[in-house]
Amino acid sequence: MYDLLVGSILRRPEAGALFSLVAVVAFFVVFGGVDLGTLFGAASWVNFAANLGIVAIPVGLLMIAGELDISIGAMIPAGSMTISILSGHYGLPIEIGILATLGLGVCVGLVNGILTVRTSVPSLIITLATLVAMQGIVLSASVLLTGKASVPLAAPVWAKTIFGQLIGGSFQVIIIWWLAITVIAWAVVHHSRFGNWLFAMGGDKVSARNAGIPTTKMTIWLFVLSATAATFVGMCGAILFNSAQVSGGMNYIFNAIVSVVVGGVLLTGGFGSITGIFVGTLTFAIVSQGIYFTQIDRNWSSLIIGATLLFAVLMNNSFRSLALDYAPRRKRPSKA
Repeated sequence: MYDLLVGSILRRPEAGALFSLVAVVAFFVVFGGVDLGTLFGAASWVNFAANLGIVAIPVGLLMIAGELDISIGAMIPAGSMTISILSGHYGLPIEIGILATLGLGVCVGLVNGILTVRTSVPSLIITLATLVAMQGIVLSASVLLTGKASVPLAAPVWAKTIFGQLIGGSFQVIIIWWLAITVIAWAVVHHSRFGNWLFAMGGDKVSARNAGIPTTKMTIWLFVLSATAATFVGMCGAILFNSAQVSGGMNYIFNAIVSVVVGGVLLTGGFGSITGIFVGTLTFAIVSQGIYFTQIDRNWSSLIIGATLLFAVLMNNSFRSLALDYAPRRKRPSKA
């Protein structure tokens, strides 16, 4: 029974991510002199994790399905600029700005998804093209329509409350959105047929299609979720900070992929979990922001972040290999 329990735990995609999170926190406590009360009570890394986590979940789902979306780097500023131009510069009702922002994400996601399933071009190349194209569109549209690269936005109280409020003066309301999206994604992926379809696609898309799984529709909607989530994060940022800029968002590409990989998702697809992605996002957020709570010289921050993340990924791979190689010991038959 004990062997079966250990084997079951080791086989969980999030097992390595949980151990990595504990190891990262222990590193900051032992070598950085971090006070856990101060660290866990800080809003900086939690806000960072929430914004990143909303993007990382659909990116992780795409990676489980064997695809990749890097256009999120352009969709975040595109979302913030869309609502700021429409509802800030032109003064249209905030409802129109919100619908247009989310609609932009749906349209770009449809383009990415349709091109992926209709052509033989890898999704990495397709979304790279979309990334570059959207960067040009956002910059050109901003300068053409407003004459500047930064656009102010004064959202009404109800919009600030739902999308851009600071809870307790420091915690962004987007944290609640992140937790809600995580719970919904967990229920769908791990407790519905759609989750089974997702893992089947990542394992062997051709076999999944032959088994009757709607791989084409699933792929398209996964790209729609990814692009829409990115525009949603950009929109919330614009409402929170009362302005939008054409720059920003590129770091989310690297951050989201690393968070997903640290969370136990295979780049080759077919393996991962929502819990792992959630924990991986927390780990990356603590690694990125935890350095500022230590006594370590800030000049070493990049080295420490890189080394710590490499350790987390290697630890995750070790746990996965251990799980695959693990075989419960059989009891020797008793002598008569």
